[in-house]
Amino acid sequence: MADNKETSAAVSEESDPKAEATDRAQAEVNVAETDAEGSIGSEPGGEALEAEKTEDVNDKASDAYHAKVTAKAGTASGLAIGLVKELRPKQWVKNILVLAAPFAAGQILDTTILLDSLLAFVVFSMAASGIYFINDAIDVEADRQHPTKRNRPIAAGLIPVPVAYAVCVLLLAGSLAISAVVSMQLLAVMVVYIGVQLGYCFGLKHQPVIDLCIVASGFLLRLVAGGAAAELPISQWFLLVTAFGSLFMVAGKRYAEVKLAMETGAKIRKSLKAYSPSYLRFVWAIAAAITIMSYALWAYDIRELEQSRWGLISIIPMVIAILRYAVDIDKGVAGEPEEVVLKDKILMALGVVLAGFLFLAFYL
Repeated sequence: MADNKETSAAVSEESDPKAEATDRAQAEVNVAETDAEGSIGSEPGGEALEAEKTEDVNDKASDAYHAKVTAKAGTASGLAIGLVKELRPKQWVKNILVLAAPFAAGQILDTTILLDSLLAFVVFSMAASGIYFINDAIDVEADRQHPTKRNRPIAAGLIPVPVAYAVCVLLLAGSLAISAVVSMQLLAVMVVYIGVQLGYCFGLKHQPVIDLCIVASGFLLRLVAGGAAAELPISQWFLLVTAFGSLFMVAGKRYAEVKLAMETGAKIRKSLKAYSPSYLRFVWAIAAAITIMSYALWAYDIRELEQSRWGLISIIPMVIAILRYAVDIDKGVAGEPEEVVLKDKILMALGVVLAGFLFLAFYL
């Protein structure tokens, strides 16, 4: 009797179509979940795991990448690499603004003026790098709590803090010495720039709005430095374009930082906590509008002074470039302005077209 029951149960289990369908469905779900995790087609240490590992190491916010950076801390090679990185040569691109005033004055082809402008470029590069050293030395503890800033050379331990201060003094003193040789006007501009930037490093960066204005003023002072080095006049409209264009980019950068902090919970300084994404959108929208308006007025001024319509035509690539940059800001990916431009080929092409139209306006 018991054997009959076991046989019947076995037959029922083997022939129950509902049970078989349920088992097949569950198996498919398990396979799909396993595939989604990326483990199908590889054993531990296989291709899928290796790809995940490689991606993790290349992620600047990952612990693996941070461990890779700090591995050279305390070594001579680590110090050398750290010093080069802390100079931030990529950010020297923004110092090209010192050539804007001679270019807009139609004097960029004059050898003497071009040489003075190039010296102004060197001076600003030295001063800006010196400010990076002291700023990162002061913010070293805060940077170590940030997902990506902890990889900066000083925060990562590649450069000792005392060494950072010593390099800062050498760079700032050297920039002032060279400025004095070029012209007293350039020296005055550099004194103002360094004074404002030091004030920013030692506390003003924690003041809402003030920090935006100080960072934006750095771009404006670069423009003024180019004119001061060559002793050339600068159009008022050009100054307005530079000032509000700088505010536009700086507000975009702050917007990206605030958005990152909201998404990752990263520690940010007090001034950034005072900003909301909606406020920063308000700031960069207004700055963009004033930039476009000022540029349009300057273009009409060019037509009257240079008797050329190329200035008016240059409004087109200028407006498109502003709108293109605004796309990056709106996505929350607008970091350093020079990095945004260098990564966006369309922006770079628009910049070349804009410069070409202005060259035709000033030199033909």
